[in-house]
Amino acid sequence: MSRHYPFCLSTLPTVFFAASLVLMMPAPVSPLLAQTAPQQAALSDNAKTKAGSENKAESEKKSESAGKDEAAKPTGAAVDPAKPAAQKGIAGKAIDKVKEVAKSAGDIFSRVPCQSPKGVSRSMGSLPHVAGKLAAGKPVVIVAFGSSSTQGYGSTSPEFNYPNRLAAQLRRQYPTADITVVNRGKGGDDAPEMMKRLQTEVIDVHPDMVIWQVGTNAVLRNLDPTETAKVVEEGIARIQAAGADLVLVDPQYSPAVTAKAENAGKMVKLLSKVAELRRVGVFPRFEVMRDWHEKQAIPIENFVISDGLHMSDWGYACFAQLLGDDIIKSVGQIKLGVNVPADVRAYRPM
Repeated sequence: MSRHYPFCLSTLPTVFFAASLVLMMPAPVSPLLAQTAPQQAALSDNAKTKAGSENKAESEKKSESAGKDEAAKPTGAAVDPAKPAAQKGIAGKAIDKVKEVAKSAGDIFSRVPCQSPKGVSRSMGSLPHVAGKLAAGKPVVIVAFGSSSTQGYGSTSPEFNYPNRLAAQLRRQYPTADITVVNRGKGGDDAPEMMKRLQTEVIDVHPDMVIWQVGTNAVLRNLDPTETAKVVEEGIARIQAAGADLVLVDPQYSPAVTAKAENAGKMVKLLSKVAELRRVGVFPRFEVMRDWHEKQAIPIENFVISDGLHMSDWGYACFAQLLGDDIIKSVGQIKLGVNVPADVRAYRPM
């Protein structure tokens, strides 16, 4: 996302000097300003300094008369205590922030709506730790653990990576809750590298929930899916021992991954089996993204960037939206007293 600035910074002293002349000159002589513009453009350094001083004096003069002239009120002026409507407390600022984030989410989905895939089950079972805390209004810490698609490579701004989109959605749903989503994505990593930082970057944070995106780089490197699954199972055991809920996220459906279809298929199936054995949730990202393309007829370039691997702003946003929907659903189940085991879920065909 690019921004274009129509004015060059080097022209600002000239603009300020011209503005001060307009303010100081009587109306009848204002036409002379057009005649002196070329000379102002060639001011010496000393003249520019003088112009800056005159502008500063003029600004101070305006600040002193702020009560009389509303247009000259300086930025950051204290709000009149007699006008409480102009003052915003923490809650008011939080609501404004929620509205701002919600608008940016709407802007993304105005191009292509994010719809729940009809042919893919995403039920992750209950998430007792994170859902219980959200239901009780307690602080919640979620760690997004993974590689470049967790880090947010391909998004045009950090705001649009999936952990930040997920945090924004949960805060909209629970505006009074203290929700922290920690991004622990590192480009190029897969299970072996992630295990080296699992303790310090995940477990030591004491998360209520871990979302572990894994397997893509193993597919791209032609690593043995069985060995990857063994490492992932070891990591799951350590996360569960720390008392956190866990959801695995399998590889993305993108040209770079589907080019290694056999390896990708094995990885997706093995991660699903490991999750079933360890009774943890799975977000079937591969099947969800395939549904976008094959059943919803969304062009791949709408959710994958030009490198054929990483997700776009829309892809991250929709992925986060669907993942957040599952977390919110789990909170609702906890509030109703329903505790659905993590292994009770419909899997993709094996």
